[in-house]
Amino acid sequence: MKKIAFIIIWMVLSPLTAQDSIDTDLKQQLDTLLFKDQILREIMMGDVQGTEKDAALMRLGYPAEEYDQKQWYYINLQDSLNLLEAETILAKYGYPGKSLVGAPTNTAIWYVVQHSDKIEKYFPVIEKAGKEGELAMRLVAMMQDRLLMNQGKEQIYGTQVAGRQLPSTADTSEPEWFYFVWPIEHAEKVNERRKKVGFDTTVEESAQSMDVDYKAYSLKEIDALLKPKEQY
Repeated sequence: MKKIAFIIIWMVLSPLTAQDSIDTDLKQQLDTLLFKDQILREIMMGDVQGTEKDAALMRLGYPAEEYDQKQWYYINLQDSLNLLEAETILAKYGYPGKSLVGAPTNTAIWYVVQHSDKIEKYFPVIEKAGKEGELAMRLVAMMQDRLLMNQGKEQIYGTQVAGRQLPSTADTSEPEWFYFVWPIEHAEKVNERRKKVGFDTTVEESAQSMDVDYKAYSLKEIDALLKPKEQY
């Protein structure tokens, strides 16, 4: 009887104990960092408009009257500021995962690194967090794909889409852009790999959601498509 009572007490109190382990100050800092990473992209996509947009820009200290003409300038500026803050946090805590700050706050550092030029430096930390259950493995997979693409190598999970300007010809007056799923290693098995790390969509469905027609290109095929054609 005493054993049953102990188990009941443990079941009731264990969620409180888990909640008490959350670093609330760090969580608040990371929630703000996540906001600063995402809000400008949401504005760019048109998901945030009107007074909500003006309030967000005011909170960041960016002038609403000139923001629309310099969107990428401000996004890049904010990304660089976010990275400085993220690196300070990483140096102090390591990766602040789910057990320290809860979810979705545990994705904040991931987003900042994913939008930076420091993926190669911090990917081992991200990968370790995923293997320890502190971060979803599908996010680790997305960062690994971006790292491989940045290195000019085949990706593994088919998460990355690229856009390149096609070589101009005498028949084209306007620049033509070509969007494609970056080449995938052993593409015939990509959906099996996606499922194992937690994706609930196929590579075809993922591409369609980004308005890209999926085709399993090789790196050589992409090089050939983007190579300037000889004029005769």
